[in-house]
Amino acid sequence: MIRIVPSTQAPRILKRRAARLQEAEETVRPILEDVRKRGDKALVEYARRFDGLSGSTVSVPADELRDAHKRLSREFRDAVRTASENIRAYARMQVPEERAASPAPGLKLGQIVRPLDAVAAYVPAGRYPLPSTLMMTVIPAQVAGVPHIAVASPRPVDAILGAAWMLKVHSVFRMGGAHAIAAFAFGTRTVPRADRIVGPGNIYVAAAKKLLAGEVGIDFVAGPTEILIVAPEGEPRWLAADMLAQAEHDVDASAILLTTSASLARAVAAEIGRQLETLPTAGVARKSIRSNSAILLVDTLDQAVELANRFAPEHLSIPDRSLLKKVRHAGSVFVGPTSPEAAGDYASGPNHVLPTSGAARQRGGLSAADFLKVISVQELSPAALNRLAPAITTLARAEGLEAHARSVEVRCRG
Repeated sequence: MIRIVPSTQAPRILKRRAARLQEAEETVRPILEDVRKRGDKALVEYARRFDGLSGSTVSVPADELRDAHKRLSREFRDAVRTASENIRAYARMQVPEERAASPAPGLKLGQIVRPLDAVAAYVPAGRYPLPSTLMMTVIPAQVAGVPHIAVASPRPVDAILGAAWMLKVHSVFRMGGAHAIAAFAFGTRTVPRADRIVGPGNIYVAAAKKLLAGEVGIDFVAGPTEILIVAPEGEPRWLAADMLAQAEHDVDASAILLTTSASLARAVAAEIGRQLETLPTAGVARKSIRSNSAILLVDTLDQAVELANRFAPEHLSIPDRSLLKKVRHAGSVFVGPTSPEAAGDYASGPNHVLPTSGAARQRGGLSAADFLKVISVQELSPAALNRLAPAITTLARAEGLEAHARSVEVRCRG
């Protein structure tokens, strides 16, 4: 079922399938333009066509959120509270501090931190509704102090609507796809314009975010989900379960195991086959395992970590902390056999909205800092400006910007 291949096959196995974003862009471009021009009218038409909207507005009334909350089980509410506490605590760690310094007499420098005015969270609700994504996108924005938070979900179930009520988010819209992204980017009479749109989605959502980046802030353009596991030894049942947990997301998902042990590779492969027999999501997971996943035999753990850095996976699992110092590129790292990726998906605290497709080379996952602006502050005394004047005017004239130089000199002559 799953391939076991030598490390010489690593370049081929770890080469990601090119996302068909260009195709998707051509599909969504006219939708974006239509929503920009016709606003709510176009938005409702697309929501009826693609999201099953039956009403005349995409706005979800507050009483529907409240009623959904009432229908939630006590167990689910407790789970939301537990996860929310950890997500909120971790997000607080990520908030940059306001600081001040005086590197020279009369020169005061610092930074102030301000939240964005309005953000939008996209919460998928297709094959799998994801209330966890609601928490992962809304809570960091709340910690950052964003005053206006809106949520879009194409077919929100009680778990999503009720969780929104629990988080005190009442600006919820029943819409998805490119038209939802366009509505937040341009704003309509019903949907407020956002400064930034965050959250995962399908290829059409990704294409819309890519096309509208600049018109509105985005987190990143996400591709299929992925995990890379480094395990020289371990419990085959646990490793197989971790790989299937990733594979069940989507037929394009990938799960890669790097190991120095041929016997472990065979045991994990056999265990994957056994677990698929009883897995309710086997229809999806089997395709992902067959097409995009593999077990690679490597010579050393150093080689495994170097391959992991080259791949820059969304999720990276390593056997212990000794390898952590060698990790350069990963969206989120899971250390040790009792730190499964599913813990991070739901309740341990770090965000599960993570860079995919190698974007972990450039950035980490969604954080409270994504909803904040760090604004520089500078104050110069007359003496400090006089001391800096030669450097400022020399550099300004080297760039041919005479007015810059004169704006300093006019202050220093008196």
